[in-house]
Amino acid sequence: MTEALTLDAYQARAKSTALYSPDVRILYPALKLAGEAGEVAEKLGKFMRDEGYRPGDVMNAEQREKLVKELGDVLWYVANLAADLGVSLEHVAAVNLEKLQSRKARGVIAGSGDDR
Repeated sequence: MTEALTLDAYQARAKSTALYSPDVRILYPALKLAGEAGEVAEKLGKFMRDEGYRPGDVMNAEQREKLVKELGDVLWYVANLAADLGVSLEHVAAVNLEKLQSRKARGVIAGSGDDR
């Protein structure tokens, strides 16, 4: 893929491939998002167990591509969950960056808790 893809364009294309029933909107992508995030962690665990990967190592191209595919699945569910909530993926990204910038400016980015 050589052309730039905006988050909102990705979201629209991801939504066009969503096959789940409208009566399970919000819940279905939220549950599946948790599973896909777990698959990212599973891949890392398998790299450690089976391939000698250790934290801080540079991943080889095959490992990286496997994680990219799993991250794509995570992104698909995030995009569709946001769409089900009636918000754009770009809005989600902007709100997140605003929150993080505020925390950094106030010196609480390393703390814990949602409303810091």
